[in-house]
Amino acid sequence: MPSRCCTSRTEPACAPVDETRVEVGHRLVDRHGQTGEPGEFELLGLDWALLPQVFAPTHTDSTELFTRWLPFPVGGRFLEVGCGAGVTAVTAALAGCTHVTAVDITHEAVCNTALNAERHKVADRVETVRSDLYDALDPGARFDAIFWNSNVVRAPQEFVYTRPLQHAIFDRGYAAHRRYLREGLERLTGSGRLFLGFNSLGDTSALQTLAAESGVLLVGRERSVHHAGDVPVEFQLLEAVPAGDRQMP
Repeated sequence: MPSRCCTSRTEPACAPVDETRVEVGHRLVDRHGQTGEPGEFELLGLDWALLPQVFAPTHTDSTELFTRWLPFPVGGRFLEVGCGAGVTAVTAALAGCTHVTAVDITHEAVCNTALNAERHKVADRVETVRSDLYDALDPGARFDAIFWNSNVVRAPQEFVYTRPLQHAIFDRGYAAHRRYLREGLERLTGSGRLFLGFNSLGDTSALQTLAAESGVLLVGRERSVHHAGDVPVEFQLLEAVPAGDRQMP
């Protein structure tokens, strides 16, 4: 897969795509896709259902870390983008969020989240929606917290998605990251907060360029080195705030 320097505004930075990270991304997709039958896993002291072609939180520490780190808005509205198996969305409801919206671009993940919401008896508080980021949401919907455990591996513009799981690992030209930051702040309530789960397999320089272009400041809230498959990575919980809002603690 050739790397390519950006030649238009569709790519966030003119650095070539890191082929080593792309190859690691392909290995992660293969690892997550090994299960062909519905299964179960244990995480955060609970049992969860896992459907085929859904990101498996057992192969990387990201879901557990971010779910533990997030300050869920108890009594408020929470949106998870890229909900996968639904661990974070369901945990938000169990933690006391009055309404949780869980969106994913794949049908498989939306079904998996709904299944786990039913299993843990929070289906009345967890709304599942198949959506590319915010596209299928009510235009007037606002949230007290938004979170995305992002598909951090930046893929070149010619990358073609051929498997549902690739959407959980790869972001072509970082187009989704750009949209998440630019449109996310508009989806918040007055005191709402926008969080991004990122890690060192991602392109930090490209992300910072996107943030600057979008008028956003990325503030590190938590970080820790763990594993994604067989690769040690540093996971970071970032908060996006307006660039002029520097009084955030």
